[in-house]
Amino acid sequence: MTTELAPVPEHQDAARRRTAGRVPFRFALPPVSGVLRPRLLGVCLVLAAVAFLAFSVETATGDISLPLADVVRALVGAGDPGTRLIVHELRLPRSLAGLLVGIAFGVSGALLQTMTHNPLASPDMMGITQGAGTAVVAGIVLGWDAGVGTQTLGLLGALAAALLVYVLAWQRGTTGYRIVLVGVGVAWLCTSATDYLMARGQRFQAQASLGWLVGNLNGRTWDQIRPLAVTMAVLVPVALLLGRQLRTLELGDDVARGLGTRVQTVRVAVLLACVGLVAFGTATAGPVAFVALAAPQIAQRLAGTAHPPPVAAGLTGAVMVLVSDLAARKLVPGTELPVGIVTGVLGAPVLLWLLVRANRAGSGG
Repeated sequence: MTTELAPVPEHQDAARRRTAGRVPFRFALPPVSGVLRPRLLGVCLVLAAVAFLAFSVETATGDISLPLADVVRALVGAGDPGTRLIVHELRLPRSLAGLLVGIAFGVSGALLQTMTHNPLASPDMMGITQGAGTAVVAGIVLGWDAGVGTQTLGLLGALAAALLVYVLAWQRGTTGYRIVLVGVGVAWLCTSATDYLMARGQRFQAQASLGWLVGNLNGRTWDQIRPLAVTMAVLVPVALLLGRQLRTLELGDDVARGLGTRVQTVRVAVLLACVGLVAFGTATAGPVAFVALAAPQIAQRLAGTAHPPPVAAGLTGAVMVLVSDLAARKLVPGTELPVGIVTGVLGAPVLLWLLVRANRAGSGG
């Protein structure tokens, strides 16, 4: 006895023919780390070499120019004792300040731009830098810096600004878009408070505040470098680990939660890491303009990645600050311009280009 199969309906048969040979859909996460990409690795190596060259030239530059070879020998503890004294005690703090501040601003800018999915997001566009600046100026004008310290004031001011941004942006959670919009408002609020403090203070206090607010590496000492170096030794590895967590947020908040990511916890941790880096960097050299904005975008285009890579962004920021400080010392003979003037001149075209690009794309970023 044979059993005859029932004929397949025509619509089901057509559906089978359409799906024949297709690979079933499988959900896959994007690569967590881009460190092993050859292009990104090559860009980081080149940027590290350029940063070391700029660091060495910066250390060799001064009232008495030193040969570059002598500077390199002094950096490793060899060479003439007089050269070692000049390098280690007089010039190395300034060079290290430029290197560390550039890395701090570059890494923090890359994290914020990745978290908010907005190339215009940076600490100096979202009120964090301005909050640190307002606190330090208040210390100068009101006399608080003598008992508290510039680094502590900068940290408190940056934390207060970041907390204000997060609270005002909270509406059953936060989004990158709301954080950027609220951050712009908080930045202007802090800028107005800084202007009021400078108008209220004495003339010498206003001059000291203005010289610091522009961004300056002149006269840096080891007492200012040590807190920044310790902070970066702790926060930079944390920031790099958080950068990996941000990859999941690119899939959307709902998908990230489904994968077990605590979205709001990651955002708060990123903000806190950025606040620490920006606060100590600003307290050391002042709010050096546009580095945190431009460095991640330059690094992203050099590396060819979908988002700003933190390591490359930090190295790019270091190169920007060191090269800008060299230019500031050489542009006007006999006068050392603040480094923030040069970074502002270089960074303003990048900001305008990003605004034009966002306008053409019809989005905020």
